[in-house]
Parts: sequence; C-alpha cells; structure tokens
Amino acid sequence: MASGGGDLLELAGLFLKLGTTAFGGPAAHIAMMEEEVVRLRGWLTHAEFLDLLGAANLIPGPNSTELAIHIGHRRAGWRGLLVAGTAFIVPAMLIVTVLAWAYVRYGSLPEARGLMYGIKPVVIAVVVQALWMLSRTAVRSWRLGIVAVAAAIASAMGAPELEVLLFAGAVLAFVQLLARRSRDELGPAGGLLPLVGSTAAGAGVAAIPFGLWPLFLVFLKVGAVLFGSGYVLLAFLRTDLVERLHWLTEAQLLEAVAVGQVTPGPVFTTATFIGYILGGTPAALTATAGIFLPAFVYVAASGPLLPHLRRSPAAGAALDGVIVASLGLMATVTWQLGQSALVDPLTTCLAALSAFLLLRYKPNSAWLVGVGALIGLMAASWTTISK
Repeated sequence: MASGGGDLLELAGLFLKLGTTAFGGPAAHIAMMEEEVVRLRGWLTHAEFLDLLGAANLIPGPNSTELAIHIGHRRAGWRGLLVAGTAFIVPAMLIVTVLAWAYVRYGSLPEARGLMYGIKPVVIAVVVQALWMLSRTAVRSWRLGIVAVAAAIASAMGAPELEVLLFAGAVLAFVQLLARRSRDELGPAGGLLPLVGSTAAGAGVAAIPFGLWPLFLVFLKVGAVLFGSGYVLLAFLRTDLVERLHWLTEAQLLEAVAVGQVTPGPVFTTATFIGYILGGTPAALTATAGIFLPAFVYVAASGPLLPHLRRSPAAGAALDGVIVASLGLMATVTWQLGQSALVDPLTTCLAALSAFLLLRYKPNSAWLVGVGALIGLMAASWTTISK
C-alpha cells in the first residue's frame, strides 16, 4: 500500500475528475473507475478491483462512492480513504447546490415548471429501467421473488421501510439456517441485522418542525441502512420527508431525483438538493454529510467482517433478502410517484417511450432527461401561446 503525498494528490486529481465528469449512474461510475485504476494506472489488478466492488456491494450505502473510498484506502491508507471519497462527492455536491439555488430562485417561472413537466416522466422511466436491470440480477430464485413481491405489497399497505428490509433479511436467513439444519452460521447473520437495526433506531426522528439536526438524522438513517440502487432512496425519502414530516411535496421529491440524475457523481447528492431547498446552504451541507458519513464508516470498519460474511450462507441469504426487499420498496414508490408525474397523455407517452429506449438501446439517461426538458419547455410555450 502506498501512502505518500504524491499518491494523495493523484487520488484527489482522479476522483475530482470523476466527480465532475462521471455521468450515467453507478454502473457508469464503476466502469470509469475500472478503466482509470486498472487499465490506465495499474493501481489494482482486475481481480483486486472486483474484490473491492464485491465488498462495496455487501454494505449499505452508495456503491460507487464506497468503491471510490475502498480504492483510496487500498492506495493510500486512511488518508486515501478520506481524500478519494471526499473528492468524488464534492464536485457533484457543488454542481447540485448551484442547480438548487437556481431552482429556488427561478423555480416558479413558467419555463422552470415546463422543464420539470418534461423531466419527471423521464425520471420515472429511468427508475423503471434500473428496477428491471437490478431485478434480473438480484431475483435469482422463486423465494427471492416472493420476498420482493411481499415487500412491495407491505410497503403499499403502509409498512415502515426499515422494518420491511429487516424482516426480509431475517426470514431468508432463517430459511437458510433451516435448510442447512445447523446453527453454526448464526453468528455473522445474527450480528449483522441487530447492527443495522440499532443504527437506524438511533437515527430515527419524530414528526417535528424542520431543523438541521433532525435533517441530519433523517439522511444519516438513509445512508446507514439503504441497500441496493440509489433509486431505493426514493422510498425512504418519500416516507420520511413527504408523508411523515411533510417537509417536501411529491413533486419536489421527483424534481430532486431529476437533478441527481442529470448531474455527474453520486445519485445520493439528491440529498444536497433537498437540503438546499429546505434550508439553504447550511442544510445542503448537513444533508450531504448525513447521507455520506455512513459510507466512510462502513468501508473503514468492514475489512475484518467481510470475509466472514462471504463465508456465511445465512448472512448471504440475509443480504439477498434485504436487497430484493429494497427492490420491492422501489417498485411501490415508483408506482406512487408515477401518479404525480404522468398527468396527461403527453407525459404518459414520454415515460413509455423513454422506458422503451432505455431498455432496448440503453442510451445515457442524461440525454433522455435533456430531451424531456426540451419537450417540457415546448409544451409550456405552446400552452402560453394558446392562452
């Protein structure tokens, strides 16, 4: 492991570049990191890179950000961990903050409403595509399929997201233990779920007026327990910020996700946008710190634990359960948010066409969001002219 100042500067330069230019979501981020650190720089072998990617997939939080943190730690130790993660997050955070300022300053203009009118249906299509692709990988058996459907139904009926995830993981771990007829594997699995539960319990907040501390706790909880795609973020934020605390409307939540989608870097910078529109720059920094802090802690702490989790069938089954349940939550919230985004034949057609293009041809979603924004502007102009 290297640890010199030159290595820290190299890490900072690389991840500042990626944080500024890495469009396209986690899959694109991971591909760009592989090209930079394996093929171009030779910092890792392909096998080592895949090991770090697997480690990132085994812990909650934003996978591509955690992979950046892992690479920094492997390259330059603790200082590298902090430098790589921060450098990857900060450019996206700054870009989103500027867009949030523009949204707050000009969001009431007809042109801004037109932009969001066209963008939101495309965002729904992007989430549908992510859900489909993730489901093909994650739902590998009929048991996992049943858990995913049950999680979606439970969420639609109002069950809290965290309890759904924990229950799904516990059930599949128990099924795995029964199948093996042995309790030898209970330790790693049993240790994992209470850890997640206690973290979330400490981060929970009551329905209270907006403030920086409760905002921090909301996003800390999300960063601490969210498995799967960054789009699962929708389910948690809708429950906490829209339904329970009433700090956001569903339209504002979709607009925040849209901004996270069209900007480079982590999708979790949606938190930055939400924080800014709720309380300006201090709230933007608070929300960003809350949602990303667990990623640094998990990467730093997971090294000794991950080999045991890999060898434990029960722990693996628990993680599988959490992941497919998160997809069920994602499906439910996509349906619910779709009702506020698909408001007429034009938005419905735009969402359907976007979904078809994404699933069939897999274009960069940022381009589709741009086209949706243009269509929204044209529709707003036509409405104004008609009036």
